[in-house]
Amino acid sequence: MTADRTAPAGPVHSPAFAVEAVELTKRFGETVAVDHVSFQIAPGEVVGLLGPNGAGKTTILQMLLGTLLPTSGAIRILGMDLTRQRETILHQVNFSSTYVSMPSSLTVRENLMVFARLYGLPHPKERVEAVMTLFEIADLRSASGRGLSSGQLTRVCLAKAFLNNPRVLFLDEPTASLDPDIADKTRRLLRESREKNGTTILYTSHNMQEMEELCDRIIFLHRGRIIAMDTPKAVLARYGQASLEELFLLIARRGVAP
Repeated sequence: MTADRTAPAGPVHSPAFAVEAVELTKRFGETVAVDHVSFQIAPGEVVGLLGPNGAGKTTILQMLLGTLLPTSGAIRILGMDLTRQRETILHQVNFSSTYVSMPSSLTVRENLMVFARLYGLPHPKERVEAVMTLFEIADLRSASGRGLSSGQLTRVCLAKAFLNNPRVLFLDEPTASLDPDIADKTRRLLRESREKNGTTILYTSHNMQEMEELCDRIIFLHRGRIIAMDTPKAVLARYGQASLEELFLLIARRGVAP
């Protein structure tokens, strides 16, 4: 799999930061899922959201996509305010999650064509064929969604995420259901997309080795708050751990940050 250079839709800006979250907070009743979280991601940077289940990772991604409204705080993506310029932003952003399904009555190709048209791509048929080839699912083009394995569905969702060659890519557990070969190819594709196209990537993963391998920085969340934000090496040095897996286990088992 090799990343291509299809031009992004919409106007191109050159902001200082690709993603900015300022005092981002989300409450569900009495529960504070995300508690005054602030961070900035530079264009072309790969940043991992790390933390135990319930730390607030997916909630943050949903707010950054505009599918979940924050209780308070501000979000800017590509230099634009998400609440005011959501449509312009989303033409230049995409998303994939292991936990999101597509209409099962449609074939793989039909599903991708729907999204290609939603993004207003100039040559939707050609683009759909290109991403199916990219993620090695061309042989599944006529398969219905209900007949796909979890790994196949993950690859379809990843293909969807690359349709518009996004400037910002949000990924929720992108390799969780993939076999080692396809997972390795996907990581290679993400690196190529960043290196060749300057794609900014923010993603979650419970694969700690993957986090260390891919991320320029990590944001470690605990109970809705940021407890560390730096390069993987610097975070490990701060807490005196040999690997992110050891640090993750320490926090998960103690229930508190060390």
